[in-house]
Amino acid sequence: MDKNDNEQVASPASVETPSSTADTSQQRYDSMGDDGSFFVGSLPAEVVRRVNALRNLQAEHHKIEASFFEEVHALECRYLSKYQPLYEKRLNIIKGAYEPTEEESKCAFDEDETDEQAKKDKEEEGKKDEGTTVGIPEFWLQVFKNSDVLSELIKEQDEEVLKHLSDVRITMKNEANEKGFTIEFEFTPNEYFTNTVLTKFYELRTGPDEHEPLAYEGPEIIKSKGCEILWNKGKNVTMKMVKKRQKHKNRGTIRVVTKEVQTDSFFNFFTPPTVPDDPDAEMEDSDEMRMLAADFEIGHMLRDSIVPKAVLYYTGEVADEDDGEYDEEGDEDDEDDDDDDDDDDDDEHEGQAAPRGGHHHHGSGGKHGPGGKSRGGKQGGAGQQQPECKQQ
Repeated sequence: MDKNDNEQVASPASVETPSSTADTSQQRYDSMGDDGSFFVGSLPAEVVRRVNALRNLQAEHHKIEASFFEEVHALECRYLSKYQPLYEKRLNIIKGAYEPTEEESKCAFDEDETDEQAKKDKEEEGKKDEGTTVGIPEFWLQVFKNSDVLSELIKEQDEEVLKHLSDVRITMKNEANEKGFTIEFEFTPNEYFTNTVLTKFYELRTGPDEHEPLAYEGPEIIKSKGCEILWNKGKNVTMKMVKKRQKHKNRGTIRVVTKEVQTDSFFNFFTPPTVPDDPDAEMEDSDEMRMLAADFEIGHMLRDSIVPKAVLYYTGEVADEDDGEYDEEGDEDDEDDDDDDDDDDDDEHEGQAAPRGGHHHHGSGGKHGPGGKSRGGKQGGAGQQQPECKQQ
């Protein structure tokens, strides 16, 4: 959703004013630009001076607010270490390295357990398979599939790969010149790629943008960076082979060629769109902007909800918090067209389908901007350089 869709300018009919000022109000509203500049420009000079003084005060307010978010970010990094023992124990239970005690397996807060007969039946059912299953198989695959947003990214060919996903953790970076967070995906040895860990780093800006200081609403993700996946030959699930019929322009003869094209896959998550280094540069491709906004949103969701509450996603007890804010889109076009009338074939591919996305507010009010940026209400930072701020 564009910024203009969120900012509704009141019409003259909705503003109650004395009749003596009605015409002036009408003219001001009619001449108001998106940023209110035309309206301010129509004010008397001495009022404009006072308004500008207020705007300077607002800029000072933003600086103080940025200091607050700096401290919140540092606090989150510090508290991440307190969660560490819990995440390590979770990992050991999932992979079967630790068997919970009888006491640890009781959930006194679970209302379903009040029915003693149902509880007995459940225990008897569990005894049938006792000793045959190690840990919790395919835990993270099920977690991802129970997230409406992530499940859209997972295609059939991805599921076999994600069965090898053994852990997802967050590391946070809190340095003077760089803040952000990294999501680490750890895999058991598999036939698809040689990487043990795949990473995705999100850079965070906690202070106002020097180019638009008055637009500050809190911390925002400004870019993301994936990693290279070392695919084994013939195992790259982000690519597929397609046959194309090509008709020669002059002779009219037809030939069939086989080529490799990109296809939708969860693993395209590790090759996000590039954000221009020039702060004044704008992304012209609307699809890229949409994908970038969705990418930032997924990063926040993984860090703030899915990784910390993984077991609740696994059981289906929670769902994506922003699911109601995603709008349905039309059917996707099938780009795997067999007919091609041009001998000079351009590189065709099926780009990664971004999940339905739009403006989403996080903890203290983050949102997607038209440039594809997503603000985070919760401040996080990540980097493998800081093991003391590591979430397991």
